[in-house]
Amino acid sequence: MNDQQMDALIADATHAGLLPDGTARPVQDVRPWPLVLMTAFGAWLAAIPLMLALGFGLESMMRQGPAAYIVAIIVLVGAVSVIRARDIPLFVEQLAVPCLLVGGGLLGYALFRDLSGPSPYFLLSALSLLVAAALPRDWLRVLLGVLACGALALGIGAFDHDWLYGRDPLVLFSAWILVLVIWLGAHWLQTNVFNDGRGARVAALIESISTGWVLAILLGLISWSGMTFMLGASLGDGMAGVATHELSRHDGTGWYSLTLPGLSVLLALAAAGWMLRCWPALRQLPAIGVALVLIVLAWCMPALGPVLLILAFCLASGRTRVATAAAVAAAWVIGSFYYQLAWTLASKATLLAVAGAVLCALAWLATRGMLHLVERQAAGKLRHGRVSQCGLLAGLLLVLLVANGGIWQKQQLIVKGEPVFVELAPVDPRSLMQGDFMRLNFLQLGMLSVEASVHGAGGRPHVVAMRDARGVAQIHRLYDGKPLLPGEFLLELTPKNGSWVLVSDAWFFKEGEAARWEKARFGEFRVMPDGRALLVGMRGPQLEVL
Repeated sequence: MNDQQMDALIADATHAGLLPDGTARPVQDVRPWPLVLMTAFGAWLAAIPLMLALGFGLESMMRQGPAAYIVAIIVLVGAVSVIRARDIPLFVEQLAVPCLLVGGGLLGYALFRDLSGPSPYFLLSALSLLVAAALPRDWLRVLLGVLACGALALGIGAFDHDWLYGRDPLVLFSAWILVLVIWLGAHWLQTNVFNDGRGARVAALIESISTGWVLAILLGLISWSGMTFMLGASLGDGMAGVATHELSRHDGTGWYSLTLPGLSVLLALAAAGWMLRCWPALRQLPAIGVALVLIVLAWCMPALGPVLLILAFCLASGRTRVATAAAVAAAWVIGSFYYQLAWTLASKATLLAVAGAVLCALAWLATRGMLHLVERQAAGKLRHGRVSQCGLLAGLLLVLLVANGGIWQKQQLIVKGEPVFVELAPVDPRSLMQGDFMRLNFLQLGMLSVEASVHGAGGRPHVVAMRDARGVAQIHRLYDGKPLLPGEFLLELTPKNGSWVLVSDAWFFKEGEAARWEKARFGEFRVMPDGRALLVGMRGPQLEVL
């Protein structure tokens, strides 16, 4: 649709009373996004050194007195004025964004310097909302919504002076629930108060800010839940791993009163009720069963209830992007259940297995219901339903085949592999955050692992070792493809946390058996001629079975 057609359409809608008088076609930004991106990159490169020089030059003035407030307000007002202005060069517009961040950061520094308790958080949240209301860019409003919500929640938590160190789950959970209530109230205002032409701008402002607001809530609930299943081990100790661990360092895994699970169940019930109200087609046994399973899980995982409420509201209102973020947060919360140390691993596995079985049964019932509907509508379409069932069955058989194939391979390696013992090197033996397991490190492997990382080619590297009379392996060198000497054999290395380890860097054992495995001095392996190995046990100082 071209500009003339758009103008004609707006004129017809205004004449029919669908739009208020004076409505004009919004001005479209036709600048190519690569140009905007490159200009923004250049503006940031120019602004950051300038701001650093300004900061160093005024450092003595900023430490005390009102100078920090004055400079921050001048920078903020100037940046907002530039962003709001029209017909300005793109470089100048993008230059205002880092100035906006610098002004806000300087103002935050001054507030936390002079105030204590929740006051600086509340003021920073209010100022973020004020600046967001003055800006015309939706993406900036979203970012400021994240900041405003996070500052408000932290301010609520700051009423408890030890919340940061004590990790009181009740305080943190209450903070995120309160900001969730504010988010729902804002959407009620958007729907019921600012639902006419005169309130369109306010409704648009609420929509942008609330998007950032709810993203901050989801991040907060993720942080409150703690690390999700196996993610920390997968990311390792790099930048991504450190950032993820920092994000999830506040956990609610140690507080098991009835208050938090009860509130989580109430929110999950509200989510189910909202979905059934908005989508009457869900008022059937399979959908109700899924809701009941999620409600039970919400009792065991208190952060799941508010996440489900956000997910239900966003799905029902068509906010698919935020709904996707909420679904990811729900998966994170369910994964964090693995680290609930008040539950045994067997209990957690049983709960999730039962929930999965119930969901599979409900999916089967839903499939049968759909097939009956297809039969009633057109008998010819039944074949497609049977094809779908065959496809599901084939997928299930494939999963079972792959899983059992892997098990069979491990069993064959245990049966046919040669027993080899490798001496352990001292290492931190326990990690309470991941249940009971031993961290493993093997003698003579450290420098070879580094060498394999530096000079590694395609595929997994191998090391050359030789057994002594007891069967203890002495690792000599990296395998370079040359023929092995008599008595030498290969050991394949496995990638782990950006390095190479011998099969595994951990030995997991049943909870409560730490004393049994503290005496371990050797790892017991089964090794195939091609170097494939499997860690099958731990041995004591005299190679005795533990």
